Amino acid sequence: MTDPQLWASLLSLTAMEIVLGIDNLLFVAILAGRLPPAERASARLIGLGLALIARLALLASIAWLMGLTATLFSVGDHPVSWHDLVLVAGGLFLIYKGTTEIHHRLEGEGSEASRTHARASFVGILLQIVLLDVVFSIDSVVTAVGMAGELWIMATAMVLAMLVMLGASGPVSGFINRHPTVRMLGLSFLLLIGTTLVADGAGFHVPKGYIYVAMGFSIAVESLNQLAARQRGSAGPSRARARD
Repeated sequence: MTDPQLWASLLSLTAMEIVLGIDNLLFVAILAGRLPPAERASARLIGLGLALIARLALLASIAWLMGLTATLFSVGDHPVSWHDLVLVAGGLFLIYKGTTEIHHRLEGEGSEASRTHARASFVGILLQIVLLDVVFSIDSVVTAVGMAGELWIMATAMVLAMLVMLGASGPVSGFINRHPTVRMLGLSFLLLIGTTLVADGAGFHVPKGYIYVAMGFSIAVESLNQLAARQRGSAGPSRARARD
């Protein structure tokens, strides 16, 4: 416990888990938004709790997890492993969910029947949260194994990161649900992440830095839009009072 390298590894892994968990937190916020308001907080809490259990189970199965990189078959010059298949399946699921959510937001808001049909069950939302967290966790767990050799360090980093995500899930979900344009931007991020996962699984590695820079630029533009809209809203009453 007095070794500074252990603490450095713990801090580095925790920061990495938090950064990599941003994608998952965004997905959780969008999925929980499909539930009635009274059930959203419980869905986020239980879903992230189950997701943490799934991550720790993956971590405890390090030998099996690392075996996922063994080649099953080859497509041309590209060796395909279970790891690749999981990434492709998870990416396709993200693309499907992002597309259906965008379609629901653009085409399905005007009809009560379509809202009833699109309303997801509580258990279904929990299953989707856990499923996508497992997909997101594979790369982060493999990276954690390479960064630290102590199981307790990796487990502690995951628990700390999940506590941060639990604390941030409420404000993030509320902000996304209050701003439709932010919600649409989040759905476009899901499409981007899904496409990246499919590309990685197919052997076309996309550096994560490119993805985060693109997402950061989009968030900066949307922040300026939100600021401009707020200023226009505050300027309107001022002009009305001036005319009076």
